[in-house]
Amino acid sequence: MIKAVIFDLDGTLIDTEKYFRINWPKAFEHFGYKMTDEQYLSIRSLGKPFVQETLKAFSGDPSFNYEELIAYRGKLMEESLAENGLEVKKGAEELLSYLKEKGIICAIATASPVDRSERYLKTAGIYKYFDRIISARNMKEGKPSPDVYEFAVKELGLKKEECFAVEDSPNGALSAYRAGLKVIMVPDQSPTDEETKKIIFAEVENLSQIINLIQ
Repeated sequence: MIKAVIFDLDGTLIDTEKYFRINWPKAFEHFGYKMTDEQYLSIRSLGKPFVQETLKAFSGDPSFNYEELIAYRGKLMEESLAENGLEVKKGAEELLSYLKEKGIICAIATASPVDRSERYLKTAGIYKYFDRIISARNMKEGKPSPDVYEFAVKELGLKKEECFAVEDSPNGALSAYRAGLKVIMVPDQSPTDEETKKIIFAEVENLSQIINLIQ
C-alpha cells in the first residue's frame, strides 16, 4: 500500500532543466571555463559537496570559486524564467490531484533550497498539493547519496516500502534506490541509461501514467 509519493522537483515536476542546460555552460563561459553538454547532464541533482568538486574538476582551476559561479548561474536562471515563465511537466496536475483525492502524501526531495522550491511550486500553481519540502542542502551529502530520501521517509513517519520516489535523472534515481525506495523514472533531457534501468521500478513517459502504478 503506497502511502506517499516523494518527488524530485527540477525536471520532474517543473520544466526547469532545459534552462539549467543552457545556463550552466553560459555561467562557466562567463568565468572563462567550458562545460560540455555531457558534463551538464552528469551533474543533474548532485548534492552540494559532490557538485562543488565536480565543477572544480571541470574548470581545471585550483582557485575555482563555486559560490561566485552558482550566484551567477542563479541570476541567469531567474532571467530565463522571467522571460519564459515556469511550466509544470506534462501530467503533473492530474497526478497530484489524484494523489490528494486518495489521501496519499506528496513530498518534495530536491537538491534546490527550500525557499526557491516553495517559490517555484507557488509560481507553477501546485504548492497546495505538497505536505513537505525537503532539501538536500540540509543533508550531509545529498544525491546520489541516500540521505535526503532516508530523511524524507523518516520525517513522514513511514516505512520505505510505503513510498514511491519519482525522479528524472540518474543521480536522483540512485539516491532513492540506495534509500530502499521504489523509483519511478520520468526521463527529462536524456533517455534513461542502461545502469539506471537496472535500479528503477518503472519508467513512464509522463507523470499521469503513475496513476496506473498506484491503483
